[in-house]
Amino acid sequence: MPAISRTRRTFTVSFPSDLASQVGRLAKQESRTTSESLREAFRAYRAQQLRKTLDELNTLGRTDKHKGYTPEDVESLVQEVGAEKKKKKKTGNRRLG
Repeated sequence: MPAISRTRRTFTVSFPSDLASQVGRLAKQESRTTSESLREAFRAYRAQQLRKTLDELNTLGRTDKHKGYTPEDVESLVQEVGAEKKKKKKTGNRRLG
């Protein structure tokens, strides 16, 4: 019998009682479960971290440490990579057929 894959994982998280009360009240106000509220909080935190990383990368890209690449160089490199991927895909399809 094949194993059934779970689509969810359970985590045990502890909060100080005052914060736990706030979580419960907010969930109730928004007609959500505590789990839904915590999932949304994690998504917001993750989005914030991704924005922070992108901001750091943008700042780095605007400095002289970008190895002298111009916007045209980047466009050319993107096209080259795309062409290579397309070529590999076509080559791979011929082998399968």
